[in-house]
Amino acid sequence: MPDCVIETHELRKQFGNKTAVANLTLAVGRGEVFGFLGPNGAGKTTSIKMLLGLIAPTTGSGTVLGSPLGNAAARSKVGFLPEHFRFHDWLTGREFLKFHGTLYRMPASHLAIRIDELLTRVDLLDAAERKLREYSKGMLQRIGLAQALLNDPDVVFLDEPTSGLDPLGRLLVRDLIEELRQQGTAVFLNSHLLSEVEVTCDRVAFVKKGEVVRELNLREEPPVLGVELKLGATSRETLEGLTRFGTNLALQNGCVKLQVHDEELLPQMTRWLVGEGVKVYQIGVVRRSLESVFLEVMGGEERPG
Repeated sequence: MPDCVIETHELRKQFGNKTAVANLTLAVGRGEVFGFLGPNGAGKTTSIKMLLGLIAPTTGSGTVLGSPLGNAAARSKVGFLPEHFRFHDWLTGREFLKFHGTLYRMPASHLAIRIDELLTRVDLLDAAERKLREYSKGMLQRIGLAQALLNDPDVVFLDEPTSGLDPLGRLLVRDLIEELRQQGTAVFLNSHLLSEVEVTCDRVAFVKKGEVVRELNLREEPPVLGVELKLGATSRETLEGLTRFGTNLALQNGCVKLQVHDEELLPQMTRWLVGEGVKVYQIGVVRRSLESVFLEVMGGEERPG
């Protein structure tokens, strides 16, 4: 992939006899919103820690912003919001951001302006002088987002960024991610809220047992439509004939269900059924969700996290 901001080749991480990440190979482009999906225990958090240089891989290689994993200069242009954060709750929101800006060695004049911009953007300007211990979970999540964006990063890692947020908070995060995409910042997003991922990400990778098992381009992948037909009497030959229009045909609760990859096939299918003398009482169409793809990729052997 040209202009990669993240690239890995067969990253592996062992903790004693346990393999947390087996064979992580992926590439993320500049300005891309990349979803990193998998069940609990799939190695997602360990993978993110390796990409951030917080832990070293056992084997394999990778780069972030063109530099080897853990490079200090590259990390200065990386933002990170961890899933389980423990912020300095004796600081005010403004003091917290100032502290992190100082760690980035940001000039004081620029930092003051940037802090006000971000406090306004995450709707916390009126709470800037309150202690973090007084913040709600949603407010802490938003101040964490501001911290992750403080250094104008070229790539941002967001680990469950909408955890604890209400619908308005999730919309704020979604809009922020879109703004980052528009300005060319890559976003590496780990989230269990697949409905949010579906409307936010350009591309997703499904991770299973520490390995990418499938990638999906949400902007280019042809939609899969679930079709449910309520028909009159049908013969075996008619059901077999329907397979020319779709796949995974099944009979359920008196209805015929199948999946089609092009909605232009629906009128053709209807005309064919009528031509075969079959009464068509109802056609229902549902676009295949990212959740259904996730369940299909993960398979039946996975247990709830």
